[in-house]
Amino acid sequence: MDEKLGLIFDMDGTLWDSSENVAKSWTIANEKKGYKRVITTEDMQNVMGKTMTEIAEIIFPDVPIQTRMELLQYSGEFENEYLREHGGNLYPDLEETLKKLKEKYHLYIVSNCQSGYIEAFLDYYQLWDYFEDKQCFGDNGLPKGQNIRLLYERNQLDDAAYIGDIQGDYDATMEAGLAFIHAAYGFGKINHQVPKIHSFSELVEVADRVLLA
Repeated sequence: MDEKLGLIFDMDGTLWDSSENVAKSWTIANEKKGYKRVITTEDMQNVMGKTMTEIAEIIFPDVPIQTRMELLQYSGEFENEYLREHGGNLYPDLEETLKKLKEKYHLYIVSNCQSGYIEAFLDYYQLWDYFEDKQCFGDNGLPKGQNIRLLYERNQLDDAAYIGDIQGDYDATMEAGLAFIHAAYGFGKINHQVPKIHSFSELVEVADRVLLA
C-alpha cells in the first residue's frame, strides 16, 4: 500500500508576499478606528510568521490591551476582505509547481494567521483544488508546532515535510516531529543546516529528495 505523503506550507514568505497590501489594509482600518499610525510594508515584513497576538503587541505597543485587541480584530477582518479583492504577490511559478507536486503529494497549509486569511488567499487566486486541508492560529489559538502536528494526524499522513521561511517555522516543525524545507527566498534565515529552495519551482526536486529518498 502506498504511503500517504504530505507537504504542509507556511503562507507568508513561502507561498506569497502580502506585506504591502496587508500594510495598506491595516493603515486604512486603523484610520477608520481613529488610530492614525501609518503601517509600512517593512513593519509587516518584520512580523510575518508571528501569531496575531504577538503582531498586535509589536504594531500597537502604546495602546491599552483591550483597545489593542479590538484594533487587531477589526484590522484582521478588514485585511481579509482587502486581500480577497486585491490579493498579494505570488512567488513565481507557484500554480504550475503546485500542479506537479499534487501528482505525488497531498498539499496543506498551516499558518499563524487570523481566521479567514488562508481563505482570502485561496479565493483570490482560485487555488482551492490544490489544498486538502488547512489550519491556523486564529481558528484554535494553538501555536504552529501543535497545529502542524494536528493537521498531520487529522489527515493520517505517513510522512510529511513543512515548508517555511523563518526560524520560528523550523522550530515549530521540529516540535511537530516532521522534516523541514527552508524557503530561502522568503523573510528569514535558519540557524541549522536544512534542505532549502531558492525558488518555489525547486520544491519539486527537493521534496522528492526529502520524502522519497
